[in-house]
This record gives sequence, C-alpha cells and structure tokens, in this order.
Amino acid sequence: MDDSVFIVPITFASHDGKSTSNAKLWTSAKYGTLDEPGPEKPRAIIQIVHGMSEHIDRYDHYARYLVEHGFVVCAEDHVGHGDTAPSPDDFGHMPVFGGKKVLLEDVNTLRLIVSACYPDVDYVIYGHSMGSFISRAYITRYGEGLSAVVLSGSGNPPVAMSKAGRVLAVAIAAVRGKKYRSELLSKLTTGDFGGEEDEGGDPNDWLSTDKEVLKTYADDPKSGFIFTTGGYATLLSLTSEVGQLSWAKKVPKDLPMLFISGDEDPVGEMGKGVLEAAELYRKAGVKTVDVKLYEGKRHELHNEVNKIEVFNDVIAWIEEHLD
Repeated sequence: MDDSVFIVPITFASHDGKSTSNAKLWTSAKYGTLDEPGPEKPRAIIQIVHGMSEHIDRYDHYARYLVEHGFVVCAEDHVGHGDTAPSPDDFGHMPVFGGKKVLLEDVNTLRLIVSACYPDVDYVIYGHSMGSFISRAYITRYGEGLSAVVLSGSGNPPVAMSKAGRVLAVAIAAVRGKKYRSELLSKLTTGDFGGEEDEGGDPNDWLSTDKEVLKTYADDPKSGFIFTTGGYATLLSLTSEVGQLSWAKKVPKDLPMLFISGDEDPVGEMGKGVLEAAELYRKAGVKTVDVKLYEGKRHELHNEVNKIEVFNDVIAWIEEHLD
C-alpha cells in the first residue's frame, strides 16, 4: 500500500459571513480521505491552529511528519490569513467586534467536518502562538471530547494590559477605520521582539535560530504583515480572556495539556510566562499540565534547528495521554 502523504482540500463558509475558509487534511492511503476512509484508523487526528501573520502551508513539513507517524492532520487559514483572506488587502484583518467568536467557530467547524469522517478516533488540538491563545479560549467552550491539547509559543500577557490594548485598538478603529494598520499597536504587541533592522539586526530573529527559516518567512508574501485595528482588537480580546482564572476553570479537568516553548521566546517571556500560564490551569484544577522548555530555542519550535526532536517529544507525549 502507498503510504505517501497527500493533501485533501477543504472549504467552508467562515463565520465572518464573508470569507470562504481554506483548510487542508494531510493523510495517506491507509487512512483514507473524508469521502473514502482507508483500511486503517489513524492513531489520532491532530488539528493545527496556526499563529499570527502566517498560514497553514508553513506547517506542511510538520503535518507530513505526523502522518508518517500514525496521525492525520488538519488545519485552516484563519480569517485574514492565507487563502482564506480574499486579497492581500485583507491580510491581518478581523472584525473589530466579534472577531474572537469567528476564530473559535471556524476552528470548531473544521473539527466537526474532520471528526465526522473519522469516528471513534482521538482528537488533539495543537495551537501555536496566536493559535495557542485561540486554542486556550476554544477549550473553555469546546473542550469536551478532546483527548489532549498542545500549546506552542504561548505565554501569560498581563490581563490589564490586554484589556487596555483592546480599548486602544477599538478607539483607533473608530477614528482611523477598522482596516487601519497602526504602527503603535504593532509596537505594543510584537514590534519589539526582533532585532533592529537599522542596526544590522533581523526583525524576525525572535522566530527561530534557523537563518533559512527567517529568510523564507521574510520572502513569503503571505507572512509577516501588520494586523489591522480589527485584527489587534481580536488578538487582545483573546489574550485578556485566557489569562483569567475564571476562564481557565471552564477547561475540562481531565483534558491533558502540554506547553512547549523555547527559553528564548519573548512571547513566553523567556519561559517565565509559559510557567505562569501552566500554573494558572493547575490552579483551575486541570489534572495534567506539563511544560517543556527547549534551551536556546525561540518562538517557532516546529521551525527550529532541533525540530525533529520537538516533533518526537510531542508525539511521545500525545501517545502517553491518548485513551
């Protein structure tokens, strides 16, 4: 039987009421497609929830590795990202109000589509960066039925700062428009993470220690864009929610959680914010909350020089916690 990995395209109407969500399923002949299941069941379905200012094709190498190791993988381009965005002018744009709900419902729609085609197969969410915050909000609403959640490149932004930032984003949108791209909002979120370009630094060097990854990212027209005011309002709504204990308490207590991060990742405050986020869920009563920090590594562990080590660690942890 041919075990080579292939991709099945999936589209559905986004909950923004305007966009057509672009999604993909990575599978092989032995696991089959959405219409024709294969002769074997995958070990689990892993849904990747991608990060800010990027798209699902940046996870192709990771998805293929997971399929080769017994899983099927799916992912969708969020509203304002990748091929879900109607045009480059829409990159980074989400509704000023209700954007969080759109993101969560689109993630859930893909889960429903894929899980219906693989009944009785464990389901795992893998959220990276902004996708980790989406995933953390998602499991407060739709955590039942999940087998595990892995959170990469997450952190614990101060709730008060996130709330203030959202108020600022909404105010700027009211004055300059919902699609205005504010350098101030960019500076307050991710603008200070990288090196200073005018001093010979690379503004993207916080992403990975792999220079080739940085070049590919910089050359990618679908990555690295600045969010609109609507996009920032949505992002800050997510970070203000997931940092609160009252929301963490809504996560199913028996849902295993794994935080992974580089100890040089500014999103996780070089590990400090990751440990704080994990402790928040422990205080909320979640029984299994594990953390693994990778020394000398940065934000995108799936694009780091030791990515195969990371992939294998994640697979081993998932295997350990599946039913």
